[in-house]
Amino acid sequence: MAQENRNETEMPVAIVGGGPVGLVLALFLDYHGTSCTIFNTEPHARWHPKGNGQNARTMELYRRLGFSDEVRKLGLPGDHPFDQAYFTRLSSHEIYRFPMPSRDERIAMRRRTPVTDQLPEPMFHVNQMYVERYLLERARKASLIDVRFGWQVDWFTQNESGVRLHAHKTDGTDEIICNAGYAVACDGGNGFVRKTLGIAYEGDVQNKDAYWAGQFFSIYMRIPELYPKFVGGRRAWMYWAVNPDPHTRGVIFTLNGKDEFMMLIKPERGHSGVDTGKVVDWVKRTIGADIAVEILAYHPWQAGQALVAERYRAGRIFIAGDAAHLFTPTGGFGMNTGIDDAANLAWKLAAIVQGWSGPRLLDSYEAERKPIGIRNTGASRKYASRMHDAVVPEEIERDGPAGEAARAAAAQMTYVRYNHFNRDEDKDAVGVQIGGRYDFSPVIVADGAPPPDIFPDSYDLYVPSGLPGGRAPHLWLDDSRCMGSSLYDRLGRGFTLLRFDRAAADATALERTAAARSVPLKILDVILPEGRELYERNLALIRPDQYIAWRGDRLPDDVDALLARVTGF
Repeated sequence: MAQENRNETEMPVAIVGGGPVGLVLALFLDYHGTSCTIFNTEPHARWHPKGNGQNARTMELYRRLGFSDEVRKLGLPGDHPFDQAYFTRLSSHEIYRFPMPSRDERIAMRRRTPVTDQLPEPMFHVNQMYVERYLLERARKASLIDVRFGWQVDWFTQNESGVRLHAHKTDGTDEIICNAGYAVACDGGNGFVRKTLGIAYEGDVQNKDAYWAGQFFSIYMRIPELYPKFVGGRRAWMYWAVNPDPHTRGVIFTLNGKDEFMMLIKPERGHSGVDTGKVVDWVKRTIGADIAVEILAYHPWQAGQALVAERYRAGRIFIAGDAAHLFTPTGGFGMNTGIDDAANLAWKLAAIVQGWSGPRLLDSYEAERKPIGIRNTGASRKYASRMHDAVVPEEIERDGPAGEAARAAAAQMTYVRYNHFNRDEDKDAVGVQIGGRYDFSPVIVADGAPPPDIFPDSYDLYVPSGLPGGRAPHLWLDDSRCMGSSLYDRLGRGFTLLRFDRAAADATALERTAAARSVPLKILDVILPEGRELYERNLALIRPDQYIAWRGDRLPDDVDALLARVTGF
């Protein structure tokens, strides 16, 4: 490249990789008042369907950023059900259905939830490609984010004072040196940053003894006749094919509730030479009808991973998302775990850049998030194991009594009934979604009470607890149940001291000490008796990522030591 195009820039944080994790990290840095540059090789958000669920923790983080309602407008129409439906083939017999409310129905249900409802933002099923495009639009509008899509980072170095990255535009027209205080690799499992740093994955890849293991194909397609001819009167979000044909045992997701769909299918063993004609054949056999199928794209991918990076940090460079952990897709935990990585890391980077934290705060990122990566990859593997080896009765597609009996039997199969999606949202992996704890973090102040015994073994149970190290239990603070009604809406952007008994707990000393240390602090009085019951103390100090750092009935005598501990000094 020509030397005259070369230039340099200074930036507190550089992010390599502009998928959902990198974009959310950038948006949280902007939220916390810290500038960053985000590099992504592709010039646009990738337009191919991937993950299909934004879980409850992810949605409440979107709410924290102010746009959860906007995300809920993406994807399916508001009245489209999110049912799970099982068919012999999509044009034929329905075997079983698990009903789930539409977007509009679920929002209406919010008005009837109790004050202590722990799912203010329940999981929302929308494909990742819609969300990525929206996140990129938000990032482009943010004043503190330098968005460089269509730029490839090709080398980096670091020393004790910073990270130096070289990037070039993929069209060959420009290049840049970015001098950053810190860098974060969000460039995926095959990204060059983790590999260059020499950080290996720990764990294994399962290639047998589970359905979600080995090679699959992800198919993006347009089928204009599917709704009007076959499923328009029995709409669902996921359509599962259950029949003796091994080449149709897949799942079809509706993307827009009209004509675009995604299919995940596992080809026969030893299959090679996949072309568009073969893919069309898979789809038509799953539907059971010769209708027009337009293949927009298809890609092979591997299922069965349960891999976590041995380290989440090397000097001033951190890794997050798929660079830090690789999942089998069951449960949809991969992207969501990565977004929670981003929320955890962003405020810590902002704090160190702004000068109000110590070095142990950045050390706490790996200490807090690696155990969650191990836990969540294990949960995904467990859910996948429940769907192995479905034995489908040969008579299942027949008309008459024999076929009806076979379909009734098939409706009871583990493959059908133990699919984790076939559960109410307060039971569907809710422990994985919002139950993660940081009990052994160096910046959490334990108070001697034993941690809840549900962690880390129960993936399906969440018990709200005011014990430091867990997500702050949720409360609705008024009856409107809209933006501004949630406890989370009223937390400060820095630390927040929740005060459940104002008369018994004077916060003046903490406010004065926080100001002297430049630690952002908000005092929030919560007069609801349910709040004191949940938190079991008069005071609780909440971190910027909504986790409890400390609690007590009164402030400690040495509030400076408390703030030093929770900010990493």
